[in-house]
Amino acid sequence: MHKAADAAAPVARGRREGLRERVGAYVGLTKPRIIELLIVTTIPAMFLAAGGVPPLPLLAFTLVGGTLSAAGANVFNSVYDRDIDERMHRTRRRPMVRDRVSTRNANVFGLTLAVVSTLLLGFGANWLSAGLSVIAILYYVFVYTIWLKRRTPQNIVWGGVAGCFPPLIGWTAVTNAIALPPLILFAVVFLWTPAHTWALGLRYRDDYARADVPMLPVVADAPAVTRQILAYAVLTAVVALTLWPAAGTGWLYPVVAVLAGGWMVTEAVRLKRRADAGLTDAALNPLRLFHTTNSYLALVAVAAALDPLLF
Repeated sequence: MHKAADAAAPVARGRREGLRERVGAYVGLTKPRIIELLIVTTIPAMFLAAGGVPPLPLLAFTLVGGTLSAAGANVFNSVYDRDIDERMHRTRRRPMVRDRVSTRNANVFGLTLAVVSTLLLGFGANWLSAGLSVIAILYYVFVYTIWLKRRTPQNIVWGGVAGCFPPLIGWTAVTNAIALPPLILFAVVFLWTPAHTWALGLRYRDDYARADVPMLPVVADAPAVTRQILAYAVLTAVVALTLWPAAGTGWLYPVVAVLAGGWMVTEAVRLKRRADAGLTDAALNPLRLFHTTNSYLALVAVAAALDPLLF
């Protein structure tokens, strides 16, 4: 009896490990780290719209629905871009490249996530929010992934529109209407995206070139790229400040927006100076700005969410 149990243990352990690997592969298709950046702009829009903490069931339905919506879009992107991912060192271990999920299963998974997210937002919030979510999915898949990404250096500028929808979805979930404050947050994310993505593109320029993706850092030199990065960083910081009068926030939001924006612009200036000096690779250190842009968005989002709780 003990021998049978001992023999069964490795089999059970192997099944558990196999299940973890399969689940991990499907989770990997959704690109969770990208979803985090999208969700962080949904919450402040909901808090601003509600003038405080929105109803918790509504908050839960919106965040879960928004997460599944972004996940579904990312799954379709993973399927379509598997040839690009295979040629890039940064992405060559993704699930589709390693054949850990079949194309059919991945497409079914993505479609299921998209449908479930739409139903959650529609019945848990309202159908305006659900409709905006569907538009974001379609835009990301068909406009950015299939049309723009492989054709133009401005791919991330206009393709990044899909990532701007979470503030609109969060605001409309509470109010069932579109207003100026979420449109400003939409614009902030739109302007923030090029500086954020091109900093990463400078670090992985050779990867994108190998995959024939015409990101701006592939087709332009570092000084030219960093000039545009600086311009977008300045515009982001300036536009973010307009939320103060538009949403009638207290002092917390503008103070954080000024300090965080100044930090981001300072790092963009430093990156431009390093590029103008002819520095490359590790000496150029574009990831320093990349991480700064992440922190900037998080700080501004937290300040926007906390402000209505304090004033």
